[in-house]
Amino acid sequence: MSENAYIKLVDSSTQQTVTLDELKEWFRYYKDITSKTGKQVEWNYSDKAFPYEIKETPEDSSGWFYLASREDRYKHIILGVSTEKILLDDETEKIQSYIQITLPESSTFGDKGKANEFSKFLAKKLKGELHLFNGRVMYYYPRR
Repeated sequence: MSENAYIKLVDSSTQQTVTLDELKEWFRYYKDITSKTGKQVEWNYSDKAFPYEIKETPEDSSGWFYLASREDRYKHIILGVSTEKILLDDETEKIQSYIQITLPESSTFGDKGKANEFSKFLAKKLKGELHLFNGRVMYYYPRR
């Protein structure tokens, strides 16, 4: 059975919405900064730090893409963006954007570790509310 983690963009997040293209740019930025770590220690760390490439399907407009790896310990991570209606304390409804990170059944424990790393990175950058695969919640925004 697949597992899901979510990064919810709350009122105090740096952005209220995120597009698929922005998510791809964050992925490229993350790969870039992890490869710089390898340069500092003079080791080809970029191939091991986050060994995924973006793979797109013919139905790109559906709001998701997946990351595929050629490494033997890693397989796939699916990333998508969407919105949901939430009920506020004053009983009004609001549309809230979120990023969904999915591990399909074929994913490995290595995929789960890398997905956790990337989701924490994204939640920190966006100051979001991270709902981890194990059901726990991490708050990366200033709470009142």
